Amino acid sequence: MTKNIGNTERILRIVAGLVLVALAATGTVGLWGYIGIVPLATGLLGWCPPYAMLGISTCSVKKPD
Repeated sequence: MTKNIGNTERILRIVAGLVLVALAATGTVGLWGYIGIVPLATGLLGWCPPYAMLGISTCSVKKPD
């Protein structure tokens, strides 16, 4: 699995995932809040399957000099 999510997007996904899971765990939102596991997992892994299928990457690519 080649990383296809940049650092900024990874941080945003992790924060959003944690917020959704926390809200679901406290009962503030319904069970749908556990969908936050998806952005949390993709943020921690740095790899998003739909991005891979569509050939999208938000990682900065180092160009050779």
